[in-house]
Amino acid sequence: MTQPWTPDLLGEGFEQQTLELDGGAPATLVRYVGGGEQWLDIPDGAPIDADVLYVHGWSDYFFQRHLAQFWHRTGARFYALDLHNYGRSLRPGLVPGFVTNLSDYDADIAAALSAMGRSGVPGEDRPLILLGHSTGGLTLSLWASRHPGIASALILNSPWLEFQATELGRRAIAPLVGLHAKLHPLAPLPPVDPGIYTRAVSAALDGEWEYNLDWRPDRGFPVTPAFLDAVFRGQATVAAGLGIEVPVLVMLSDKSYLQPKWSADALTADVALNVDAVAHRSLSLADTVTVSRLPNAFHDIFLSPEPIRREAFQRIGRWLPTALQPSDAVVWEARTAGL
Repeated sequence: MTQPWTPDLLGEGFEQQTLELDGGAPATLVRYVGGGEQWLDIPDGAPIDADVLYVHGWSDYFFQRHLAQFWHRTGARFYALDLHNYGRSLRPGLVPGFVTNLSDYDADIAAALSAMGRSGVPGEDRPLILLGHSTGGLTLSLWASRHPGIASALILNSPWLEFQATELGRRAIAPLVGLHAKLHPLAPLPPVDPGIYTRAVSAALDGEWEYNLDWRPDRGFPVTPAFLDAVFRGQATVAAGLGIEVPVLVMLSDKSYLQPKWSADALTADVALNVDAVAHRSLSLADTVTVSRLPNAFHDIFLSPEPIRREAFQRIGRWLPTALQPSDAVVWEARTAGL
């Protein structure tokens, strides 16, 4: 049953729709419908006539108003998906973040595309830009590989494409994690987040952002064997090569800070990922991948200090027009025939 659009907690211009899924755990789609004039001085005087679908990361939900406003001003229609068991989609009795396979989110994405007025099959005229953060970036990468011809471009904001201890570390512990996932899928693993990232981004501490602490706890949701096994299997699939057929932009900080104690260095680095390992693994996504490293950026590029996120938006703006011009490929095929 299709639910109506209702006002969203983010306020003016934001609406949400509950997406009923099989299994009883719903997803939630948020859209931005106004506020702020569109830019008229973009190249060729034409807006970016596209749909954007954003998917958050682990222990997170959509609250980045400025991200929606950026895409609105380009002329695109912006949507964000709170996956089942996350954020707006959490219900009493549900385990936050629980999943056993990242392909389980296919139903969330299919329902979101339908609510966006899309058929979910190749050949639609209006481009679809997928935008994923962290685990959401891994999820969308796998989805785009399994569903060729639907998306037109893939933008990844610090995607969790590889384990922090690199591929060798993942391969070493994955069998043990997989066994625990079968025997004790919900047993909490030792905590790995001492709250360093929260200190960097929260307005209550050293950051500038306010958000719902029930949906984005200080130290994150308890990590379970089921979730980690799903991520490891997804990362192994990426390592084998995805063959994504659309342009891919991977945005990362220039350095990591993965220490268990606080330091001011956490304010100029990604405190969740091994960004060098992810940069290398990005090359397994497609034949052509643009990797963009932003000095001093946070794990969520768009929660970084204003000069950094402004630079990130500028880089997207420079990359996207070319990515959305498939006719260029036809032109150059003709030009280079016989050379």
